[in-house]
Amino acid sequence: MSRPANSIHGQWSSRWAFILAATGSAVGLGNIWKFPYITGENGGGAFVLVYLLCIACIGVPLMMAEVMLGRRGRQNPVNSLSSLAHEEKQHPAWMYLGWTGVIAGFIILSYYSVIAGQALAYVFRSFSGVFEGVTADGSRSIYAALTGDPERLLAWHTVFIVLTMVVVSRGVRGGLEKLVQFIMPALFVLLLVLVGYAVNTGDYFSQGLHFLFNADFSKLSGDSILIAMGHAFFTLSLGMGAIMVYGSYLPKNTSIAKAAITIAIADTAVALLAGMAIFPLVFANGLETGAGPGLIFQTLPIAFGHMAGGALFGGLFFLLLVFAAWTSAISLIEPAIAWLVENRDVSRRRASVYAGFATWSLGLLTVFSFNIGQHWILFGKTMFELLDYLTANIMLPLGGVGIAIFAGWLMKQSSTEEELALTKSIFYRIWQILIRYITPAAVIIVFLNAINLLG
Repeated sequence: MSRPANSIHGQWSSRWAFILAATGSAVGLGNIWKFPYITGENGGGAFVLVYLLCIACIGVPLMMAEVMLGRRGRQNPVNSLSSLAHEEKQHPAWMYLGWTGVIAGFIILSYYSVIAGQALAYVFRSFSGVFEGVTADGSRSIYAALTGDPERLLAWHTVFIVLTMVVVSRGVRGGLEKLVQFIMPALFVLLLVLVGYAVNTGDYFSQGLHFLFNADFSKLSGDSILIAMGHAFFTLSLGMGAIMVYGSYLPKNTSIAKAAITIAIADTAVALLAGMAIFPLVFANGLETGAGPGLIFQTLPIAFGHMAGGALFGGLFFLLLVFAAWTSAISLIEPAIAWLVENRDVSRRRASVYAGFATWSLGLLTVFSFNIGQHWILFGKTMFELLDYLTANIMLPLGGVGIAIFAGWLMKQSSTEEELALTKSIFYRIWQILIRYITPAAVIIVFLNAINLLG
């Protein structure tokens, strides 16, 4: 298949480089707080079993499809889908599916960077002992002082955007691959250190394990299954073009199926290890398990502030958050960078400056939604809430359904068999059934539930 002469198409040096990068894209702030929390609240081990089934039926098949489209197109998501639509004799409007992913990633990074900037600020606060002996009111005051000051919040947002753009400007092997080869092993080491620290809480560690892994099927409900389905889709960074563009850098001889399964396992392992590190500390200090950023920025500082070595281990925890956010951030903006280089004939460095400035500018809406713009309400939501809702509940699910339909129904079977290297295999038939029927139906249900059309 031909592609533009100015294509940036680099390649990962190995299968493991791709796996580390895609795992870095999947592992983000949500893994550190959301998955452990929803697991404990929805039956522990029982929920994990349902979630793993959802990963197998939704996440892995869709990831295989997205990687396949990227590798076969060998360009950014917009150009890849345009080329593939032409190759498969489909309507050229399918390129707009690529645009959905590129724009969604751009919007997500604009507000993700603000939250990641808060985590970066907390690295320095923790290491400097700010949280030592802090009370609940004190912790809330520290967080309010950060988010209520637009200049301070803007400064950390700016630092995080710059860190992200420095990496993506250096290209596939010189930037993305070098970062993830250092950051991902470091992330796992930090997690294991924090889990080891949590083990020393004794009975509280056992209580944390019980919270996470006790299989209480009585807590499983229809809502639990919807939560598992939704998280299985969102946790792997699907529908936003990141995995597609990473797939475009994947060597031809790499097994897409094996890579997708490995990424799903690693992503789930990070989430469970995070729960094993967090909840023993929460229980040891008699705190609420809570959900959302409040657990990270208001509850955990109290725990770290009342334990031996809390400044060190609290700093390591927030450094872990920054690492997770950083690897996700570079994948969110990569599709836009790739499009600028391939379609506007600019260097990666210049494309990074353009995309970085645009993302930073849009991020101002989120920065101000915490302080001077908190009363800017549209459709009953702050600007931050509106951007989050638009991407997570509308754009990503629609993108996921579109990918499933294109890969499962519109591409010739010979094309998908060739790319997946599963010719005349029972595994191919299983993938085909899942991507045609189960995966799109599940994502549509998640979409309808998210926009409050169910129940």
